[in-house]
Amino acid sequence: MELGSEQYGCAHYTKRCRIRAPCCGEVFGCRHCHNEAKNSLEIDLNDRHEIPRHEIKKVICSLCDKEQDVQQYCSGCGACMGKYFCGKCNFFDDDVSKNQYHCDGCGICRQQLLLVNLGYALDIFFRTGGVDKFFHCDKCGMFFTIFFTFSPLYLFDSTKDISVLHCGHTIHLECLNEMRAHHHFACPVCSRSACDMSDAWKKLDEEVAATPMPEFYQKKMIWILCNDCGATSNVNFHVLAQKCPGCSSYNTRETRGGGPAAARSMV
Repeated sequence: MELGSEQYGCAHYTKRCRIRAPCCGEVFGCRHCHNEAKNSLEIDLNDRHEIPRHEIKKVICSLCDKEQDVQQYCSGCGACMGKYFCGKCNFFDDDVSKNQYHCDGCGICRQQLLLVNLGYALDIFFRTGGVDKFFHCDKCGMFFTIFFTFSPLYLFDSTKDISVLHCGHTIHLECLNEMRAHHHFACPVCSRSACDMSDAWKKLDEEVAATPMPEFYQKKMIWILCNDCGATSNVNFHVLAQKCPGCSSYNTRETRGGGPAAARSMV
């Protein structure tokens, strides 16, 4: 039966069943619904917990409300409770466009994550992805995509949207927006600028030009490292910021010497 595909499910998945949590005995739409409810600030710290997904034994059909052992088709009304079904990690989902598959190395099902395109042709790649585009590394125990051969991309075990920064590192889109709201514009992993900062650098050029240094500091030189291009340079010290002569970025830091306020990272 294909009934109810448009009206059943939860905020995380479209499907025709709910799960009974083996840890607390309560019924939830999915494991994410359980974890959000049982880890909220309203729950006493001692009572917070996450569901052991592999221990789920019972599901409830959303069409006929029959509780039964985990299976793809309802034993009561015959409804398909999820077009994608994994009996290993008890996962149901009607949206098969994600090309889900079970990764034995991870022990869970993997699916495509929505990646926000910030300069890379990722949307088509991940929307048409699948098992052939990802691999599990048995040595480090992580899950990667083969797209970034120069720097493998670790896909977080998350249902949240993921953004790929210019440097190739990934970050939750929600976290990226939070960073920007607090005026942080550098990758938290490698410190490279996370977006096009050329307008910001032009404004800094104007501020530096409008702030002449006292004669005592005018000939003072310091060494800086550019977080964007990786070059090391010997430049004139300025109290506001130090500009990389190679790529014109102000995302720099002092490597040795200089005054107490010199070469602050401006990103």
